Amino acid sequence: MAITKLESNVGGKARVARERQSAARQQLAAPPQRRVTLGVIVGNRGFFPGHLAATGRVEMLRALEEEGIDAVIIDAEATNHGAIESRQEANACAALFKKHREQIDGVVVTLPNFGDERAIADTLRLAGLDVPVLIHATSDDPAKMKIDHRRDAFCGKMSACNVLSQYGIRYSLTSEHTQRPESAGFRRDLRQFAATCRVVKGLRGARIGAIGARPAAFKTVRYSEKILERAGISVEPIDLSEILGRIGRLKDKDSAVQKKLAEMTAYVDTSGVPDAALMKMAKLGLVMDRWMQEVDVTVSAVQCWTSLEEFFGVVPCTLMSMMSNANLPSACEVDVMGTISMLALTLASQTPAALLDWNNNYGDDPNKAVCFHCSNLPRDFFEAPVMDYQEIIAGTVGRENTYGTIVGKVKAGAMSFARFSTDDRTGAIRGYVGEGRFTKDKLSTFGGAGVVEIANLQPLLHHICRQGFEHHVAGTFSHVADAVHEATTQYLGWDVLRHA
Repeated sequence: MAITKLESNVGGKARVARERQSAARQQLAAPPQRRVTLGVIVGNRGFFPGHLAATGRVEMLRALEEEGIDAVIIDAEATNHGAIESRQEANACAALFKKHREQIDGVVVTLPNFGDERAIADTLRLAGLDVPVLIHATSDDPAKMKIDHRRDAFCGKMSACNVLSQYGIRYSLTSEHTQRPESAGFRRDLRQFAATCRVVKGLRGARIGAIGARPAAFKTVRYSEKILERAGISVEPIDLSEILGRIGRLKDKDSAVQKKLAEMTAYVDTSGVPDAALMKMAKLGLVMDRWMQEVDVTVSAVQCWTSLEEFFGVVPCTLMSMMSNANLPSACEVDVMGTISMLALTLASQTPAALLDWNNNYGDDPNKAVCFHCSNLPRDFFEAPVMDYQEIIAGTVGRENTYGTIVGKVKAGAMSFARFSTDDRTGAIRGYVGEGRFTKDKLSTFGGAGVVEIANLQPLLHHICRQGFEHHVAGTFSHVADAVHEATTQYLGWDVLRHA
């Protein structure tokens, strides 16, 4: 939002400051949810009622529109009933999909009647999109089982899946074998499939900025760039000395520095933080922003201790929190795989994700634990966050050198968690995902912390330890584990456990 009002009277400075803060708040808000675009294939088999294909097409398009999903579909007049049945129609539909391949995130195949499995498979093969595919079949009405209204999509779905398997085309299924497009169950499945599409598209070709080196004491955050590269994920590194060198060229009065300072003070309560520390953070944030734009990365993993504290005098936590809160995940301790875990959850939920420690038991409850960081958690995770100093590191480098953390109690709500890791022994990416909730349980500690409740937590903790996973886990305030699991296993080929 641009500020257009001119101030020239007494009190103008204060009003300008308020307007700047208001603008900053808008800039820092999470971006609007991205609309997913799906290619649509309507199946038809000639000796079944054609009017079912025509009405099924309308019903599917209505469902997509009502869920905020855009559609790419062949014109209704281009084929019989606007459906696909022959090789020629498959060619025409595939050509349309190819034309819009940059926009298409996935494909939904709907079977209002039995459908022709050959034409469906041919369309997908000829289009060559390599995107998620959802197979939907419409339920029969037991009162309409005569020849003029009988669908047999229940059976046709099996036939279609069989041929897609022969073709080596990967696909997803609805939660129930058949569903009416207007049903609540199908609408849930459609939203989950859209989330799956976002995860697949977002992780393929992802670029992560690695700012600084990992902490020497944390071999646990090591990872393989080569394995990630084979999965289409790139890492762009920069030495911390380059960041500090660029900071040294900035002046306090630079307009860009002042803008970053306004964004920070609008983002969180900074009343207990010295002005000198805030200025340092503003310069650090500006340099990181510029470098990330320069090398075309939007997500990051940052060296947060102890070089910045010892040689610059702040922590980067607030700056990372601001990025994560804007759905641009930033992980601490140069945990690149943590960033990828956060990114998967953010893509699925379109809400901020945080990187947490599996940190403490909570009393004697086997299904509860304390999740904590010191912290760079997104603002939206907290009940009432404030900026403060980092209590752990302050004991070594001094309180005055550790301002910049976001601290407070994590609010209650639904939770999904995820962790991915590269495995050099197998050359694969593996991980786990699951769901639980942040609770209202009391917790008196420092940093950013909350109590989580997860069913069958103890077997999960055993799995983490037995499989040698890191102590970091990503979390977000929504239930999207199924979408992330479907995306990473079915379409990306990762070895991921769905905890239940």
